[in-house]
Order: sequence, then C-alpha cells, then structure tokens
Amino acid sequence: MAAKIYIDGQAGTTALRIREWLAGRRDVEVITLPEALRKDPVARKQALQDAAIVLLCLPDDAAKEAAAWLADAPVRILDASTAHRVADGWVYGLPELVAGQRDQIAKAKRVANPGCYASAVILLTRPLVDAGLIAPDTALSIHALSGYSGGGRALIERWENPQGGLVNLPHEAPYSIGKLHKHIPEIMRHGALNTEPQFLPNVGPFRCGMRVQIMIPAKALPKTASAKAMWEALAARYDKELFIKVEPLTDAGEADESSFDPQEFNDTNRISLRILPHQSGHVILTARLDNLGKGAAGVAIQNLNLMLGVKEDTGLPR
Repeated sequence: MAAKIYIDGQAGTTALRIREWLAGRRDVEVITLPEALRKDPVARKQALQDAAIVLLCLPDDAAKEAAAWLADAPVRILDASTAHRVADGWVYGLPELVAGQRDQIAKAKRVANPGCYASAVILLTRPLVDAGLIAPDTALSIHALSGYSGGGRALIERWENPQGGLVNLPHEAPYSIGKLHKHIPEIMRHGALNTEPQFLPNVGPFRCGMRVQIMIPAKALPKTASAKAMWEALAARYDKELFIKVEPLTDAGEADESSFDPQEFNDTNRISLRILPHQSGHVILTARLDNLGKGAAGVAIQNLNLMLGVKEDTGLPR
C-alpha cells in the first residue's frame, strides 16, 4: 500500500520541485487540497492528520504551528523550514553528515531538512573539523552565490519582473550584509564550529544553481592541514556517497571559466566539492549544487526515502 504524504505549503517553490520528482512513484500517495481549501485551517488539519508523513514547506511560524497541531499524533514530520534545524527533539536531515545519521533519520518522528547554504558549508567543513584539519574556532569567511529561486516566490517574481531588469543584471547582488543569516545556527552546530563565520550571500541573475566558497588563510590552519590532507579527508568521508562528488585535487590555474559554473548541477541531486590550494598555503573550499535540488527538494526526498525504508536514491535524478 502506498504511504500517504501530505505537503503543507504545496504551492511553494520547494514543494513544487518535490511534487515534480515524486510524480509517477507508486510507493507514495501525495495528498493535495483543492486551491480553495489550501489555506483553510480545518482542511489543513485534517490532511495533516490523514498522512503517514507530512512535509512542511512553510514559513517558520506556520511550520511551528503545524508541528504543534501534530504534537500528540502518530504522524511523522519532515520540516523544510528553518524552524527546527537546531531544535531539541528534531533530527537534522543531512544523511551524509556523520556515521549513523541515516539511521537516526530513518527512525525519527521529527526530521528537519537542512538549508541549501548550510548543506554546502557543513559537507565541506565537518569532515575537516573531525579530522583536526580545521579548528572549531577558526574564523571562516564564506562567499556564497545562489539563483534567485532560493528566495521563494516573492524573489522569483521580483527578479523575473521585466520592468525590474534584474535578469539582465551583469553582476551578482549581495544581501543580508549586516544581518545574521538564518543558516548560521545550523552551520555552527552541525558543522561543529564554535566561532561564527563571516557569511556573505549573493543572488545571481539566474533561477537555480549555487556556488559556495570558503576562504581560509594559511595562518588560520594547523600545520598538518595541507590542501592534500584536506582533499584526502573529504575523499575518504564521501567515497561511497551517491550524491557527493569530490573533485580531483588541482590548483585554480588548471581551471577555466566553466569550472566554477553554479548551474552545472541543476536538475540533479548532486553536489560537487573541491579543494583549491594556493602557493602561499591558503586554501579555498568550494561547493556547487542546485539550490532546489540537493539544497532543498532533493535532500527532502532522500530523507523521505529513508523514513519510508526504501532505497535512498529512489526517484532522484543524478
């Protein structure tokens, strides 16, 4: 019998990608509400109660409200919002985080899907912290670039409005320059960092795609932390991962303009990780992914598959 899945916030950007990638699967039945009832509290509560697993694709406050409605219900929750990523009683839904994470997700009643920027940073840094190649108190500097779909419907409409001219912008646009970005708490907790990184997110004139770069000066690294040692740590950690590709260790001189394309992995659930050494001993860590793929909907389906007890890559494009 197909498991009943309800996506609360079914018209949101992440939800639409999830629904697209779940289409055609026989092991799940996606419950949908008519448009007229989509925001009706009574209809939503009933749909939530009728599901085996609920995916919350909602703003934080609405996600907290929906989770509270299900506090005493047997329904399992997978929350794609920021609301519960560092909350007690919730399992962090990044399957590749550490050994045993998949088992925790598979058994959990409450799973918090990771953020797109956070997934990239954590997958790059956590193995290096665990290996002693980055100290937890290292002051990291992160430059990140995302397609405008990362901001949801409002940002999509703003960037695609022909009167605004933003899609023809010849440069990226920084945002949240003076604010604490919502992904910082999960980056610190699940990346095993105890010093807040400097984080500069940017939006580019393209719909999907992401590139995250972490700059680490030579003097901030332990003596044992060569680029080669860092590459070996990532390669060993992710050797058997289906969706993580650790690029060969090369310097930036061997790269060309397309080597850092943030859109290369669009429409897949893959993420590419790379270590770039500098002759002065500095290191750049780079990740590229689809912000709506491995950064949102793809990892949500990974988590859903684990919770359902089916193969983790079921229905996911590589």
